[in-house]
Amino acid sequence: MLAARQGRRTLVCEMDAKGALASAFDVRALQFEPTEIDERLDAIAMNTEDALREYLRLFVRVPLIGRIGPLASTFDFVADAAPGVKEILGVGKLCYEVRERHYDVVIVDADATGHVVSQIGAPRVIRDLVQVGLVRDQTQWMLDILEDPQRTGVVVTTTPEEMPVVETTELLRELTGRTGVHPCLVVANRVLPVLFTKRQAAVAARLDEVDDLLVEAAGPGVSTVLTGARITEARRRTGARHLAKLRRAVAELPQDELPIVTVPELLTRASGPRVVHAVADSLADELTGAER
Repeated sequence: MLAARQGRRTLVCEMDAKGALASAFDVRALQFEPTEIDERLDAIAMNTEDALREYLRLFVRVPLIGRIGPLASTFDFVADAAPGVKEILGVGKLCYEVRERHYDVVIVDADATGHVVSQIGAPRVIRDLVQVGLVRDQTQWMLDILEDPQRTGVVVTTTPEEMPVVETTELLRELTGRTGVHPCLVVANRVLPVLFTKRQAAVAARLDEVDDLLVEAAGPGVSTVLTGARITEARRRTGARHLAKLRRAVAELPQDELPIVTVPELLTRASGPRVVHAVADSLADELTGAER
């Protein structure tokens, strides 16, 4: 989204095909062929059959007519037995788009934390399994793209909660140790804003003492508002502790300084493109500040 706003043509790939990207941009279900979802912004959804079809056409030079369902089923059977085989199609498709320069920027909406390492690390796995030949040559050029920090980086997104922070820390360590792909940014999403200064928080804590007067002056809803504000502030403080833990963990990683930027909780019922643009605006401000 940010790249598209800067005038560059961007491709976004949804790897898990759950439809979240199409829903966010309020467009029809994504396919393997690019769909324009915003100005200078195309999107695709990865699937095994179409990725296999394109691989056979581009690299094996096999002309294919119609569906390849039986072949795809056979491939699934083999892929379940051999690690990295299935993942290599998805990663290879993305690396191919980068190599051919069909887009200025290629963004991957990757699988969940438990799968993304094996997905990114698939070319290394295949390279170690296959020592010579066409397959090894193809995985090597993928690795040249993936392991070049000037061309490829992983942006890890988390929320200021205990389990997401723990998973993010583990993911960053695994990426560094197992894949050769470089983390370049951590985004903490849904960060609650500070509601009270210290002086205001002290006052808010004592408002129960004058609850009857507040109800009389402002109406019965004032108690609900105060309760909501206190709950929100308690969540913010808890989130701040988790963010501090994340910053300490990131500082201990054996790599160059890794920026952490935050996206605020939007506190809105809106959905679709309006939310996407709001998040993009917030990220743009944060990244500009990080560059300074």
